[in-house]
Amino acid sequence: MAYRPEKHVADVPPGGLKDAAELWFLRLAASGMVPARWYLPEVPAPDQLTARTGRLSLEIVSHCWRYSHLLAYQLSSLVLHPPQDVDVTMTVFHAAEDPGTVALLDFIGAHEVPGVTWNWRALDRGHLFRRAIGRNQAAKQTAADWIWFTDCDVVFGPGCLDQLGEALQGRRDVLVFPRVECCSDLLESADPLLQATDGTPRLVDIDHSDFTPRNRDRATGPLQITHGDVARALGYCEVLRYYQKSSRQWAKAHEDRAFRWLLRTPGVALEVPGVYRIRHVSKGRYQGGRTSNSMRALIRRYQIGWRERGSS
Repeated sequence: MAYRPEKHVADVPPGGLKDAAELWFLRLAASGMVPARWYLPEVPAPDQLTARTGRLSLEIVSHCWRYSHLLAYQLSSLVLHPPQDVDVTMTVFHAAEDPGTVALLDFIGAHEVPGVTWNWRALDRGHLFRRAIGRNQAAKQTAADWIWFTDCDVVFGPGCLDQLGEALQGRRDVLVFPRVECCSDLLESADPLLQATDGTPRLVDIDHSDFTPRNRDRATGPLQITHGDVARALGYCEVLRYYQKSSRQWAKAHEDRAFRWLLRTPGVALEVPGVYRIRHVSKGRYQGGRTSNSMRALIRRYQIGWRERGSS
């Protein structure tokens, strides 16, 4: 069956007005209106972090709910363009009720890739739908030197992770991010790239010439790379109760901004070539009516156009 995105359901907090008010306050707080020390008194200072050198270990953390058509490109990139100079643990949080993703993980997991360890983590849907829950678990449990919190629409080009390992040599930053992210156009669901993973799982690759470089000025949700010492000590928004509660449907990732707010930094930009992101109009993990889905797509186009004015 060809990929057909589900429709949208509004993100309604399961606890009613109380949770809605808490979410509103946290979003306001993360804008800088409230001191982060109210929730997290201290962040490790650089001299408290280990400056690791040599062959580094990196854990990449991704979530997937009915996005296997995108995750296929991410995981394939590690098979087709495996890192040579870093050890990578690829962690994917998913749910047993998502057969497309389960089948893909079974297929990819059968590939032995030197330097890459597959780490499939099944969650119940309520915990999967609040992305900060899985990210917090991974952060607290990681043994890696650095941990990259990303999304399943991000693809690692040839040499990307080795270049990242080189850029991280001896660094003690709390949070870093690739300065340049190469993005596709905003693809419709019928685009050949999104349809190419239809059917039996297989290895797929992108045409890099179809992506346009965009400058980034902060560690956005798919580009948050954290020092392992910081991750183990602080987790991922662990002190914010709301972001550790399960959700009835896929929750918008407001915690991305809260994470930067808690760490008191937008992140430090690094030169890491080969980071690609597949952008798409339809959000396949939501449900709703045709009219609301069309309106949402229109708003999404406008939002992306507005954010990228002035970027190159």
